[in-house]
Amino acid sequence: MVWVAGQKLYGDRYTIERYLGQGGFGVTYLATNKKGDRIVIKTLKQEVLTNPKLAAYRLKYKLSFREEALRLALCRHPHIVRIENAFYEGDLPCIAMEYVEGEDLRHRVKNNGALSEIEALRYIWQIGQALIVLHDKGMLHQDIKPPNIMVRQGKPEAVLIDFGIAREFIPNLINYHTTSYTGGFSPIEQYAPQAKRSECTDVYSLAATLYYLLTGKVPTPAPARAAKLPLVPPKEHNPNISDRVNQAILKGMEFEPENRPQSVPEWLELLGGIAPQIVPAPPVALEAINPPPPAAKTQAIAIKPDYTKLQRLLAARKWKEADLETEIVMLQVARTDKDDWLNLELMHKFPWEDLRQINQMWLYYSSRRFGFSIQKQIWQELGGQVDYQTERSLGDRVGWRVNNSWLNYDDLNFCLDAPPGHLPARGSALWARGSVFFGWAWWVFFDKAILSRPDNFKNPPNSIRGILGSSS
Repeated sequence: MVWVAGQKLYGDRYTIERYLGQGGFGVTYLATNKKGDRIVIKTLKQEVLTNPKLAAYRLKYKLSFREEALRLALCRHPHIVRIENAFYEGDLPCIAMEYVEGEDLRHRVKNNGALSEIEALRYIWQIGQALIVLHDKGMLHQDIKPPNIMVRQGKPEAVLIDFGIAREFIPNLINYHTTSYTGGFSPIEQYAPQAKRSECTDVYSLAATLYYLLTGKVPTPAPARAAKLPLVPPKEHNPNISDRVNQAILKGMEFEPENRPQSVPEWLELLGGIAPQIVPAPPVALEAINPPPPAAKTQAIAIKPDYTKLQRLLAARKWKEADLETEIVMLQVARTDKDDWLNLELMHKFPWEDLRQINQMWLYYSSRRFGFSIQKQIWQELGGQVDYQTERSLGDRVGWRVNNSWLNYDDLNFCLDAPPGHLPARGSALWARGSVFFGWAWWVFFDKAILSRPDNFKNPPNSIRGILGSSS
Protein backbone atom coordinates (compact mmCIF):
# COMPACT_ATOMS: atom_id res chain seq x y z
CA MET A 1 0.00 0.00 0.00
CA VAL A 2 1.32 3.42 -0.97
CA TRP A 3 -0.22 6.39 0.80
CA VAL A 4 -0.86 9.58 -1.17
CA ALA A 5 -1.14 13.23 -0.18
CA GLY A 6 -4.48 14.00 1.47
CA GLN A 7 -5.14 10.42 2.51
CA LYS A 8 -6.72 10.09 5.96
CA LEU A 9 -5.51 7.55 8.51
CA TYR A 10 -6.75 6.17 11.80
CA GLY A 11 -10.26 7.56 11.70
CA ASP A 12 -9.22 10.88 10.12
CA ARG A 13 -6.82 11.61 12.97
CA TYR A 14 -3.91 11.97 10.56
CA THR A 15 -3.59 13.38 7.04
CA ILE A 16 -0.71 12.34 4.80
CA GLU A 17 1.33 15.18 3.28
CA ARG A 18 4.12 13.37 1.46
CA TYR A 19 6.53 10.46 1.37
CA LEU A 20 9.75 11.00 3.35
CA GLY A 21 11.94 7.95 2.89
CA GLN A 22 12.56 4.33 3.77
CA GLY A 23 15.02 2.09 5.56
CA GLY A 24 15.56 -1.62 5.81
CA PHE A 25 11.95 -2.63 6.41
CA GLY A 26 10.16 0.62 7.23
CA VAL A 27 8.84 3.57 5.28
CA THR A 28 8.04 7.03 6.63
CA TYR A 29 5.54 9.71 5.65
CA LEU A 30 5.09 13.31 6.71
CA ALA A 31 1.59 13.93 8.04
CA THR A 32 -0.42 16.32 10.18
CA ASN A 33 -2.62 15.55 13.16
CA LYS A 34 -5.93 17.19 14.00
CA LYS A 35 -4.15 20.05 15.74
CA GLY A 36 -2.23 20.82 12.58
CA ASP A 37 1.08 19.64 14.05
CA ARG A 38 3.44 17.95 11.63
CA ILE A 39 4.33 14.41 12.61
CA VAL A 40 6.04 11.40 11.04
CA ILE A 41 4.18 8.16 10.47
CA LYS A 42 6.26 5.04 10.08
CA THR A 43 4.97 1.73 8.77
CA LEU A 44 6.20 -1.38 6.95
CA LYS A 45 7.50 -1.18 3.39
CA GLN A 46 5.36 -2.50 0.57
CA GLU A 47 8.06 -5.08 -0.19
CA VAL A 48 7.64 -6.67 3.23
CA LEU A 49 3.94 -7.13 2.56
CA THR A 50 4.18 -8.46 -1.00
CA ASN A 51 7.49 -10.30 -1.33
CA PRO A 52 6.76 -14.05 -1.09
CA LYS A 53 10.26 -14.65 0.30
CA LEU A 54 9.39 -12.52 3.33
CA ALA A 55 5.99 -14.06 3.99
CA ALA A 56 7.25 -16.17 6.89
CA TYR A 57 8.62 -13.05 8.62
CA ARG A 58 5.65 -10.68 8.32
CA LEU A 59 4.22 -11.40 11.74
CA LYS A 60 7.67 -10.90 13.28
CA TYR A 61 8.06 -7.54 11.53
CA LYS A 62 4.64 -6.41 12.72
CA LEU A 63 5.44 -7.36 16.29
CA SER A 64 8.78 -5.55 16.01
CA PHE A 65 6.94 -2.39 15.06
CA ARG A 66 4.83 -2.58 18.19
CA GLU A 67 7.94 -3.22 20.25
CA GLU A 68 9.64 -0.17 18.76
CA ALA A 69 6.66 1.97 19.78
CA LEU A 70 6.86 0.60 23.32
CA ARG A 71 10.59 1.27 23.53
CA LEU A 72 10.13 4.85 22.41
CA ALA A 73 7.30 5.37 24.88
CA LEU A 74 9.47 4.14 27.75
CA CYS A 75 12.46 6.31 26.88
CA ARG A 76 11.37 9.93 27.10
CA HIS A 77 14.31 12.31 26.86
CA PRO A 78 15.01 15.65 25.14
CA HIS A 79 17.43 13.92 22.76
CA ILE A 80 15.21 10.93 21.88
CA VAL A 81 12.50 11.29 19.24
CA ARG A 82 9.12 11.57 20.93
CA ILE A 83 6.32 9.12 20.13
CA GLU A 84 2.75 10.41 19.76
CA ASN A 85 0.75 7.27 19.02
CA ALA A 86 0.82 3.66 17.87
CA PHE A 87 -2.05 2.20 15.86
CA TYR A 88 -3.08 -0.09 13.04
CA GLU A 89 -4.25 1.18 9.67
CA GLY A 90 -6.04 -1.86 8.36
CA ASP A 91 -3.47 -4.62 8.76
CA LEU A 92 -0.51 -2.22 8.89
CA PRO A 93 1.21 -1.38 12.22
CA CYS A 94 1.98 2.33 12.43
CA ILE A 95 3.94 4.62 14.70
CA ALA A 96 3.17 8.34 14.84
CA MET A 97 6.14 10.28 16.18
CA GLU A 98 7.58 13.74 16.48
CA TYR A 99 8.71 15.38 13.23
CA VAL A 100 12.25 16.64 13.79
CA GLU A 101 12.76 19.37 11.23
CA GLY A 102 16.42 19.68 10.31
CA GLU A 103 19.09 17.44 8.84
CA ASP A 104 20.81 14.26 9.90
CA LEU A 105 24.49 14.27 10.75
CA ARG A 106 25.48 12.35 7.63
CA HIS A 107 24.06 15.08 5.41
CA ARG A 108 25.49 17.76 7.67
CA VAL A 109 28.99 16.39 7.13
CA LYS A 110 28.46 15.79 3.42
CA ASN A 111 27.19 19.35 2.93
CA ASN A 112 29.63 21.19 5.19
CA GLY A 113 32.61 18.90 5.61
CA ALA A 114 34.01 17.54 8.86
CA LEU A 115 32.64 19.28 11.94
CA SER A 116 34.70 21.23 14.41
CA GLU A 117 35.60 19.35 17.55
CA ILE A 118 33.39 21.61 19.64
CA GLU A 119 30.30 21.05 17.47
CA ALA A 120 30.87 17.31 17.15
CA LEU A 121 31.35 16.84 20.89
CA ARG A 122 28.16 18.76 21.58
CA TYR A 123 26.08 16.31 19.56
CA ILE A 124 27.93 13.25 20.85
CA TRP A 125 27.44 14.31 24.44
CA GLN A 126 23.71 14.87 23.90
CA ILE A 127 23.24 11.48 22.25
CA GLY A 128 25.29 9.97 25.05
CA GLN A 129 22.77 11.29 27.56
CA ALA A 130 19.96 9.71 25.51
CA LEU A 131 21.78 6.37 25.53
CA ILE A 132 22.19 6.52 29.30
CA VAL A 133 18.39 6.64 29.61
CA LEU A 134 18.00 3.79 27.12
CA HIS A 135 20.55 1.63 28.93
CA ASP A 136 18.85 2.36 32.25
CA LYS A 137 15.77 0.71 30.74
CA GLY A 138 17.82 -2.40 29.92
CA MET A 139 17.98 -1.78 26.17
CA LEU A 140 20.63 -1.28 23.51
CA HIS A 141 20.05 0.91 20.47
CA GLN A 142 22.45 -1.06 18.22
CA ASP A 143 22.13 1.38 15.33
CA ILE A 144 23.98 4.53 16.40
CA LYS A 145 25.25 6.19 13.22
CA PRO A 146 25.12 9.66 11.62
CA PRO A 147 21.93 9.07 9.57
CA ASN A 148 20.06 8.17 12.77
CA ILE A 149 20.93 11.43 14.52
CA MET A 150 18.95 14.51 13.53
CA VAL A 151 19.93 18.10 14.33
CA ARG A 152 16.98 20.38 14.91
CA GLN A 153 16.74 23.25 12.48
CA GLY A 154 18.07 26.46 14.01
CA LYS A 155 19.07 24.77 17.28
CA PRO A 156 22.25 22.99 18.40
CA GLU A 157 20.20 19.99 19.54
CA ALA A 158 20.70 16.41 18.38
CA VAL A 159 17.90 13.85 18.47
CA LEU A 160 18.31 10.08 18.30
CA ILE A 161 15.84 8.40 15.95
CA ASP A 162 15.07 4.95 14.53
CA PHE A 163 14.77 2.40 17.33
CA GLY A 164 13.87 -0.38 14.93
CA ILE A 165 16.62 -2.77 16.04
CA ALA A 166 16.88 -1.67 19.68
CA ARG A 167 16.71 -4.73 21.89
CA GLU A 168 16.71 -5.72 25.54
CA PHE A 169 19.99 -7.05 26.86
CA ILE A 170 21.48 -8.68 29.93
CA PRO A 171 25.07 -7.52 30.38
CA ASN A 172 27.82 -10.12 29.97
CA LEU A 173 25.43 -12.91 29.08
CA ILE A 174 24.98 -14.35 25.61
CA ASN A 175 22.09 -12.50 23.96
CA TYR A 176 20.25 -13.88 20.95
CA HIS A 177 19.57 -11.04 18.49
CA THR A 178 18.79 -10.92 14.81
CA THR A 179 21.99 -10.08 12.95
CA SER A 180 21.88 -6.39 12.00
CA TYR A 181 24.78 -4.04 11.48
CA THR A 182 26.14 -1.05 9.58
CA GLY A 183 29.63 -1.26 8.16
CA GLY A 184 32.05 1.00 9.98
CA PHE A 185 29.72 1.80 12.86
CA SER A 186 28.82 -1.62 14.28
CA PRO A 187 31.20 -3.56 16.56
CA ILE A 188 32.19 -7.14 15.80
CA GLU A 189 29.68 -8.66 18.25
CA GLN A 190 26.76 -7.31 16.19
CA TYR A 191 27.80 -9.50 13.28
CA ALA A 192 26.99 -12.64 15.28
CA PRO A 193 23.43 -13.67 16.20
CA GLN A 194 24.73 -15.04 19.52
CA ALA A 195 27.15 -12.84 21.40
CA LYS A 196 27.75 -11.08 24.69
CA ARG A 197 26.39 -7.58 24.31
CA SER A 198 26.43 -4.75 26.77
CA GLU A 199 26.45 -0.98 26.93
CA CYS A 200 29.91 -1.03 25.35
CA THR A 201 28.24 -2.21 22.12
CA ASP A 202 26.63 1.23 21.78
CA VAL A 203 29.82 2.88 23.05
CA TYR A 204 31.64 1.54 19.97
CA SER A 205 29.02 2.96 17.61
CA LEU A 206 28.97 6.32 19.38
CA ALA A 207 32.76 6.55 19.16
CA ALA A 208 32.61 5.55 15.48
CA THR A 209 30.06 8.29 14.88
CA LEU A 210 32.39 10.85 16.46
CA TYR A 211 35.17 9.50 14.21
CA TYR A 212 33.02 10.23 11.15
CA LEU A 213 31.91 13.67 12.32
CA LEU A 214 35.50 14.80 12.82
CA THR A 215 37.00 13.24 9.67
CA GLY A 216 34.23 12.75 7.13
CA LYS A 217 35.54 9.18 6.82
CA VAL A 218 33.73 5.94 7.66
CA PRO A 219 35.90 3.93 10.07
CA THR A 220 37.34 0.57 9.05
CA PRO A 221 34.52 -2.01 9.33
CA ALA A 222 34.84 -4.53 12.14
CA PRO A 223 35.15 -7.60 9.84
CA ALA A 224 38.04 -5.93 8.02
CA ARG A 225 39.68 -5.23 11.34
CA ALA A 226 39.20 -8.91 12.22
CA ALA A 227 41.20 -9.62 9.03
CA LYS A 228 44.02 -7.44 10.45
CA LEU A 229 43.22 -4.30 8.46
CA PRO A 230 44.06 -1.54 10.95
CA LEU A 231 41.80 1.23 12.17
CA VAL A 232 43.41 4.48 11.04
CA PRO A 233 43.54 6.92 13.99
CA PRO A 234 41.18 9.82 13.28
CA LYS A 235 43.97 12.32 13.92
CA GLU A 236 45.75 11.04 10.80
CA HIS A 237 42.76 12.19 8.75
CA ASN A 238 42.32 15.45 10.65
CA PRO A 239 45.37 16.79 12.52
CA ASN A 240 43.17 19.38 14.26
CA ILE A 241 41.66 16.69 16.47
CA SER A 242 42.99 16.97 20.02
CA ASP A 243 45.09 14.12 21.40
CA ARG A 244 42.56 13.48 24.15
CA VAL A 245 39.62 13.10 21.76
CA ASN A 246 41.72 11.00 19.37
CA GLN A 247 42.60 8.58 22.16
CA ALA A 248 39.01 8.50 23.47
CA ILE A 249 37.73 7.51 20.02
CA LEU A 250 40.29 4.73 19.69
CA LYS A 251 39.50 3.47 23.18
CA GLY A 252 35.75 3.48 22.49
CA MET A 253 36.39 1.55 19.27
CA GLU A 254 38.58 -1.14 20.79
CA PHE A 255 37.98 -4.32 18.80
CA GLU A 256 37.47 -6.55 21.84
CA PRO A 257 34.40 -5.51 23.89
CA GLU A 258 36.14 -6.04 27.24
CA ASN A 259 38.80 -3.49 26.30
CA ARG A 260 36.30 -0.67 25.74
CA PRO A 261 34.81 1.60 28.41
CA GLN A 262 31.90 -0.45 29.76
CA SER A 263 29.38 2.38 29.94
CA VAL A 264 28.58 5.62 28.16
CA PRO A 265 29.42 7.82 31.18
CA GLU A 266 32.80 6.09 31.46
CA TRP A 267 33.56 6.82 27.81
CA LEU A 268 32.31 10.41 27.97
CA GLU A 269 34.68 10.96 30.87
CA LEU A 270 37.58 10.12 28.54
CA LEU A 271 36.53 13.01 26.30
CA GLY A 272 36.95 15.39 29.20
CA GLY A 273 34.44 17.71 30.84
CA ILE A 274 32.88 18.72 27.55
CA ALA A 275 29.37 19.56 28.69
CA PRO A 276 29.99 22.62 30.87
CA GLN A 277 31.65 24.58 28.10
CA ILE A 278 29.75 23.63 24.98
CA VAL A 279 26.47 21.85 25.67
CA PRO A 280 23.40 23.97 26.29
CA ALA A 281 20.72 22.28 28.32
CA PRO A 282 17.27 22.12 26.76
CA PRO A 283 14.69 24.67 27.90
CA VAL A 284 13.19 23.64 31.22
CA ALA A 285 10.01 25.19 32.53
CA LEU A 286 10.47 25.91 36.20
CA GLU A 287 7.04 27.23 36.92
CA ALA A 288 7.09 25.37 40.23
CA ILE A 289 9.59 27.90 41.52
CA ASN A 290 8.70 31.51 40.94
CA PRO A 291 11.87 33.28 39.72
CA PRO A 292 12.85 36.76 40.88
CA PRO A 293 14.35 39.45 38.68
CA PRO A 294 18.16 39.65 38.59
CA ALA A 295 19.29 40.41 42.12
CA ALA A 296 20.39 43.93 42.93
CA LYS A 297 24.06 44.42 43.69
CA THR A 298 23.26 44.93 47.36
CA GLN A 299 21.65 41.48 47.48
CA ALA A 300 24.21 39.57 45.47
CA ILE A 301 26.61 37.21 47.16
CA ALA A 302 30.04 37.71 45.63
CA ILE A 303 30.99 34.13 44.94
CA LYS A 304 30.84 32.04 41.79
CA PRO A 305 30.76 28.33 42.61
CA ASP A 306 32.30 25.69 40.40
CA TYR A 307 29.56 23.34 39.23
CA THR A 308 31.85 21.17 37.08
CA LYS A 309 32.13 18.35 39.61
CA LEU A 310 28.38 18.33 40.26
CA GLN A 311 27.65 18.20 36.54
CA ARG A 312 30.05 15.30 36.00
CA LEU A 313 28.62 13.33 38.90
CA LEU A 314 25.09 13.81 37.61
CA ALA A 315 26.09 12.87 34.07
CA ALA A 316 27.71 9.71 35.43
CA ARG A 317 24.54 8.87 37.41
CA LYS A 318 26.44 8.91 40.70
CA TRP A 319 23.38 10.15 42.52
CA LYS A 320 24.62 9.96 46.10
CA GLU A 321 27.90 11.68 45.32
CA ALA A 322 25.99 14.33 43.36
CA ASP A 323 23.63 14.82 46.29
CA LEU A 324 26.51 15.41 48.68
CA GLU A 325 28.16 17.77 46.18
CA THR A 326 24.90 19.70 45.90
CA GLU A 327 25.00 20.40 49.61
CA ILE A 328 28.62 21.53 49.35
CA VAL A 329 28.07 23.99 46.52
CA MET A 330 24.94 25.40 48.14
CA LEU A 331 26.84 26.09 51.35
CA GLN A 332 29.62 27.64 49.29
CA VAL A 333 27.16 29.92 47.52
CA ALA A 334 25.66 30.95 50.84
CA ARG A 335 29.17 31.52 52.25
CA THR A 336 28.32 29.77 55.49
CA ASP A 337 31.69 29.08 57.01
CA LYS A 338 30.48 28.45 60.54
CA ASP A 339 27.15 26.72 60.04
CA ASP A 340 26.35 23.60 58.02
CA TRP A 341 22.83 24.68 57.19
CA LEU A 342 21.03 27.60 55.61
CA ASN A 343 19.16 29.88 57.99
CA LEU A 344 16.38 32.26 57.11
CA GLU A 345 18.71 35.21 56.63
CA LEU A 346 20.82 33.29 54.15
CA MET A 347 17.66 32.23 52.31
CA HIS A 348 16.86 35.87 51.74
CA LYS A 349 20.27 36.39 50.16
CA PHE A 350 20.61 33.13 48.23
CA PRO A 351 21.13 33.99 44.51
CA TRP A 352 18.26 32.90 42.30
CA GLU A 353 20.51 32.06 39.35
CA ASP A 354 22.47 29.53 41.42
CA LEU A 355 19.30 27.87 42.68
CA ARG A 356 17.98 27.66 39.16
CA GLN A 357 21.23 26.22 37.75
CA ILE A 358 21.37 23.51 40.41
CA ASN A 359 17.72 22.66 39.90
CA GLN A 360 18.08 22.61 36.11
CA MET A 361 21.00 20.19 36.24
CA TRP A 362 19.08 17.76 38.46
CA LEU A 363 16.05 17.97 36.17
CA TYR A 364 18.07 17.46 33.02
CA TYR A 365 20.23 14.53 34.05
CA SER A 366 17.39 12.69 35.79
CA SER A 367 14.96 13.26 32.89
CA ARG A 368 12.86 15.48 35.21
CA ARG A 369 12.60 12.88 37.99
CA PHE A 370 14.69 14.72 40.59
CA GLY A 371 14.98 18.39 41.46
CA PHE A 372 13.85 21.12 43.84
CA SER A 373 10.99 22.09 41.54
CA ILE A 374 9.70 18.49 41.51
CA GLN A 375 9.72 18.46 45.32
CA LYS A 376 7.99 21.81 45.50
CA GLN A 377 5.31 20.71 43.04
CA ILE A 378 4.57 17.70 45.27
CA TRP A 379 4.47 19.96 48.33
CA GLN A 380 1.97 22.24 46.59
CA GLU A 381 -0.14 19.24 45.58
CA LEU A 382 -0.27 18.33 49.25
CA GLY A 383 -1.65 21.77 50.11
CA GLY A 384 1.54 23.79 50.45
CA GLN A 385 1.14 24.23 54.18
CA VAL A 386 3.93 24.50 56.76
CA ASP A 387 2.79 21.94 59.30
CA TYR A 388 3.94 18.57 60.48
CA GLN A 389 1.17 16.66 58.72
CA THR A 390 2.21 18.10 55.36
CA GLU A 391 5.83 17.43 56.25
CA ARG A 392 5.10 13.75 56.86
CA SER A 393 2.99 13.49 53.72
CA LEU A 394 5.81 15.00 51.71
CA GLY A 395 8.27 12.53 53.21
CA ASP A 396 5.94 9.67 52.30
CA ARG A 397 5.52 10.90 48.71
CA VAL A 398 9.20 11.41 47.95
CA GLY A 399 10.32 8.29 49.83
CA TRP A 400 12.09 9.89 52.79
CA ARG A 401 9.66 8.09 55.12
CA VAL A 402 8.80 4.39 55.03
CA ASN A 403 6.26 2.72 57.32
CA ASN A 404 5.76 5.98 59.24
CA SER A 405 9.48 6.33 60.01
CA TRP A 406 12.05 8.74 58.60
CA LEU A 407 14.88 6.92 56.86
CA ASN A 408 18.55 7.26 57.65
CA TYR A 409 20.34 9.16 54.94
CA ASP A 410 22.37 6.11 53.87
CA ASP A 411 19.12 4.15 53.45
CA LEU A 412 17.78 6.46 50.75
CA ASN A 413 17.40 5.12 47.20
CA PHE A 414 20.21 6.61 45.13
CA CYS A 415 18.93 5.17 41.85
CA LEU A 416 16.85 6.53 39.00
CA ASP A 417 13.93 4.30 40.00
CA ALA A 418 13.52 6.20 43.28
CA PRO A 419 10.21 8.06 43.75
CA PRO A 420 9.91 11.42 41.96
CA GLY A 421 11.42 14.17 44.09
CA HIS A 422 13.49 11.72 46.17
CA LEU A 423 16.62 13.73 45.36
CA PRO A 424 18.33 16.02 46.04
CA ALA A 425 18.06 15.21 49.73
CA ARG A 426 21.08 16.78 51.43
CA GLY A 427 20.27 20.03 49.72
CA SER A 428 16.55 19.73 50.41
CA ALA A 429 16.35 18.57 54.01
CA LEU A 430 18.47 18.88 57.13
CA TRP A 431 20.20 15.65 58.09
CA ALA A 432 22.24 14.97 61.21
CA ARG A 433 24.22 11.89 62.25
CA GLY A 434 22.92 10.08 59.18
CA SER A 435 19.22 10.53 59.90
CA VAL A 436 16.74 13.27 59.21
CA PHE A 437 15.84 15.33 62.25
CA PHE A 438 13.96 18.12 60.54
CA GLY A 439 12.07 17.02 57.49
CA TRP A 440 11.22 20.33 55.91
CA ALA A 441 12.87 20.86 52.55
CA TRP A 442 14.94 24.03 52.67
CA TRP A 443 13.22 25.45 49.61
CA VAL A 444 10.11 25.82 51.77
CA PHE A 445 12.07 28.29 53.86
CA PHE A 446 13.49 29.73 50.67
CA ASP A 447 9.93 30.15 49.39
CA LYS A 448 8.76 31.89 52.55
CA ALA A 449 11.87 34.05 52.64
CA ILE A 450 12.08 35.33 49.10
CA LEU A 451 8.36 35.55 48.47
CA SER A 452 8.41 38.31 51.06
CA ARG A 453 10.81 40.34 48.97
CA PRO A 454 9.35 43.54 47.57
CA ASP A 455 10.09 42.52 43.96
CA ASN A 456 7.94 39.37 44.34
CA PHE A 457 9.47 37.85 41.15
CA LYS A 458 7.32 39.83 38.74
CA ASN A 459 10.16 40.20 36.23
CA PRO A 460 11.91 36.85 35.84
CA PRO A 461 15.18 36.58 33.94
CA ASN A 462 14.78 36.11 30.21
CA SER A 463 17.28 33.31 29.88
CA ILE A 464 19.20 30.76 31.86
CA ARG A 465 22.94 31.28 31.72
CA GLY A 466 25.66 29.35 33.44
CA ILE A 467 27.54 26.13 33.18
CA LEU A 468 25.05 24.54 30.78
CA GLY A 469 24.90 27.56 28.52
CA SER A 470 21.81 29.60 27.72
CA SER A 471 18.33 28.36 26.87
CA SER A 472 15.67 30.24 25.08
